[in-house]
Amino acid sequence: MLIVVRHGRTEANATRRLQGRLDLPLDEVGIAQAAAVAARIGPVDRVVTSPLLRARQTGDAFEAAERDVDERIIEIDYGPLDGTPLTEVPSSVWESWRADPSWAPPGGESLTAVDERVHRALDDLAADAAERDVVVVSHVSPIKSALTWALGVGTEVTWRTWVAQAAIMRIAISPRGPVLQTFNETAPPVSG
Repeated sequence: MLIVVRHGRTEANATRRLQGRLDLPLDEVGIAQAAAVAARIGPVDRVVTSPLLRARQTGDAFEAAERDVDERIIEIDYGPLDGTPLTEVPSSVWESWRADPSWAPPGGESLTAVDERVHRALDDLAADAAERDVVVVSHVSPIKSALTWALGVGTEVTWRTWVAQAAIMRIAISPRGPVLQTFNETAPPVSG
């Protein structure tokens, strides 16, 4: 099973800022979220994380025989927009991204580029995940890319999804390919 997990909360999440490649630690809530998601999933065979601290800290909460870091599952590069409050991102930026997945902010990365690197990483992990439980700890944009990989759909789907902090997506690897089993599970459960 391929179990894709979003990292726990950081101060940038709490203050609604784009994080991108900022290398921020989990805050107290994020540390608790990491422990809760690891407890919900239980021991696994392998943990693969983004190189960013928030993902590595979340991955450290898991009991696992093997641990790896994979640069290909790092968060999208927002370029100079890293650290910007969401309310201050120009509407033209969101409109450009929605209209063209190959568009990127100056010095940043496109959603198409994210898909290319994340899909390659998941293709490389699929054989292992067909035999063992592999947790991948990543970020919003790569997780949405993993969803497009699992469903075999285009990047435009990413704008129709939302990923909670410390959310879980489970993808079974069958002889016919990936099969989405769950999306956006949260731990601890979110009350209505």
